[in-house]
Amino acid sequence: MARTLYVGNLPWTTKADDLKEAFEAYGEVISSRVITDRETGRSRGFGFVEVNDEDADKMIEALNGAELEGRVITVNEAKARE
Repeated sequence: MARTLYVGNLPWTTKADDLKEAFEAYGEVISSRVITDRETGRSRGFGFVEVNDEDADKMIEALNGAELEGRVITVNEAKARE
């Protein structure tokens, strides 16, 4: 089973591979993506990482409040769109 984690307050220069690399130290990453603005193509400052269910809590605990490229990131379980 997989869970999706929300990652907020990302530096504008962060790419999906950077996100994957940061999370892989704590478990298996299935996919990662940084959300970009449709018109400008620039990062919107947040993204999502899909991880194995058993690794998710460990990743949240380790990375929520951690520093990534000079910014303190927020990591929690993603909520479904309404």
